[in-house]
Amino acid sequence: MKHSFVVIILIFALIACNNKADQPAEAAKAAPSKEDTVKRGEYLVQIAGCNDCHSPKKMGAHGPEVIPELMLSGYPSDRPIAKPDKATISNGFAIFVPDLTSASGPWGTSFAANLTPDPTGIGSWDLAQFKKAFTQGKFKGQDGGRMLLPPMPWASFTKMTNEDVEAIFAYLKSIKPVKNAVPLAITPDKL
Repeated sequence: MKHSFVVIILIFALIACNNKADQPAEAAKAAPSKEDTVKRGEYLVQIAGCNDCHSPKKMGAHGPEVIPELMLSGYPSDRPIAKPDKATISNGFAIFVPDLTSASGPWGTSFAANLTPDPTGIGSWDLAQFKKAFTQGKFKGQDGGRMLLPPMPWASFTKMTNEDVEAIFAYLKSIKPVKNAVPLAITPDKL
């Protein structure tokens, strides 16, 4: 009987040791590598349609195509600002420039931000600032300022997981910086 009791205790001890030995390996699998995080961020940027508004485009064989060297750099600062038709806006319509990097509506005129890691974009931003802008709609991720303007769909991202926001930020910080100081929004009274 004593031997059976000792054998049972040894079996439980071995099981406990094996379970503890597996835990660090499982924890290591759960934490994605930086490369995996960046790839996840690239995927999320693609499916969220960030290029639709934040990337200048040119007309190609199949319609508008992102200009690769300007990807995610926002409204081109060297482009003239078009004057929107006030009558159309006063009837409740929004007007976009052809490549979708600027929109005018009852809120005024907004310009897609530069999301590249250049200082004219999000180069000096930290993760907390990015998260506040992306999930709370705070302009430049700062309290006390204005909210992000349409058509930025920040309200759609309020429930995004921390991991997904971190992945998007990691991806944006990994792309080629593009120097492009996007114009400030134009208020309705200045249209």
